[in-house]
Amino acid sequence: MKGVKSMKEMWKGNHAIAEGALRGGLEFYAGYPITPQTEVMEYLSYRMPELGRHFIQAENEIAAINMVFGASATGKRSMTGSSGPGISLKQEGISYMCYNDLPCVIVNVQRWGAALGTLDSSQTDYLRDTRGGGHGDYRLIVWAPNSIQETVDLLYEAFEKSEEYRNPVEIYSEAALGQMMEPCEMPELKERGYDLDWSWDGTDRDHKRVAQQDKPAHHKAKYKKIIENEQRWESVETDDAEYVFVALGLPSRVARDAVKRLRADGEKVGLIRPIAIWPYPVKAFEELHEGVRGFLSIESTDMGQHVEDVALAAKRGFEANIPVYLHATNQKIPKVKEVIEVYRQMKKGELKEAF
Repeated sequence: MKGVKSMKEMWKGNHAIAEGALRGGLEFYAGYPITPQTEVMEYLSYRMPELGRHFIQAENEIAAINMVFGASATGKRSMTGSSGPGISLKQEGISYMCYNDLPCVIVNVQRWGAALGTLDSSQTDYLRDTRGGGHGDYRLIVWAPNSIQETVDLLYEAFEKSEEYRNPVEIYSEAALGQMMEPCEMPELKERGYDLDWSWDGTDRDHKRVAQQDKPAHHKAKYKKIIENEQRWESVETDDAEYVFVALGLPSRVARDAVKRLRADGEKVGLIRPIAIWPYPVKAFEELHEGVRGFLSIESTDMGQHVEDVALAAKRGFEANIPVYLHATNQKIPKVKEVIEVYRQMKKGELKEAF
């Protein structure tokens, strides 16, 4: 299979995550089982040895992220994955990696709810994952795919982007995206074609460590650069839109269908789909025309999380106070008909503003 580019085949989301990471150069994986992410580990447990790479099932999530910390420091392309509760347990290790400018890839196949939650699909980890989930002041680059193909494409790029900024990159997946199947084309296997001149390789090379007193300014400059260069989004029918839906991941696919149907009825609606949710694509809002009358955040949360960034982006993009509305569907992927109904309520003034 090495060096061979495949034709489109049916892939399950979690298996595609694993194979996509391998195609992107994954060399070391450490993790701990948790549904609905365990299939990523199961796949890597036999596939990585086939390629002469290293897989470890750690004794717990905390051990796993610290193993990734060590492997990354030696220059190995390293990854861990989990679902909501497991990612929470990894936060101290993640914060240490950010503090020490170490790259890695983190995959979160989300499940719904606080504490252990349930196995339902949701987007309820949004605020934690986009704000730096632990103590201190740091951020991950976070990408939210809405298809299996996009998941693979982002993973194929993730290690290089992580090394470019020496900062972890997270793939913000969802339970349903991990369990569904879609046609997907896998890229060729690739390996790093350059030296990480800072890695700990047993020599006396310069590891480019930043002195503690210089870290605040150093990290501020790094994150400023990421914010400027790494905003990613997709805009659909926004040139003349009076109302703009904002949705990411699987709800964005529903929102796109709703836009198509409403456009067929003569409604001026559009869609902004954030692909990067940190840094958040504020530039997408700044590109909109002044005739926008309202934004609707469509998300699989309980009380609304993504809507906060929609409101902040709307405030930055417009001098006028454009109302922001919320359609939160808990642990369910929204339906096209209900999005259309919420839109009509919003347009009639029957829906209460979130911001």
